[in-house]
Amino acid sequence: MIVQDLDVLKKLSTTPSVGQEKIRQQGVYESLYRDILAGYAKWEFDPLDITNPFPENEGSVHIWQGYEDRIIPFRVNRYISEKLPWIRYHEVPDAGHLLIYNSDLCEAILRELLCR
Repeated sequence: MIVQDLDVLKKLSTTPSVGQEKIRQQGVYESLYRDILAGYAKWEFDPLDITNPFPENEGSVHIWQGYEDRIIPFRVNRYISEKLPWIRYHEVPDAGHLLIYNSDLCEAILRELLCR
């Protein structure tokens, strides 16, 4: 895990999270099991078969991906975005999975989304 993600995790662990008790409401095993299935099991669909939700080019889907992400490999989202032209892919070189917690990057993302 990169330093930025570790710093974010340290900060988040010191502040109480609203609704935290609901995360494991079905038990730790069931919660982890479902997370693992979502990440590693065979999905019921192929992401490349998703239909363009903007057939008249009235919008696009944006993906911001940290190059140093150790949870979702950048190659996955890069590949999908190359195959689906309605996805705008933004790869962030020195960011990990928790890139949204970087205030400068979060501001840049919001500007990109709101100024279009």
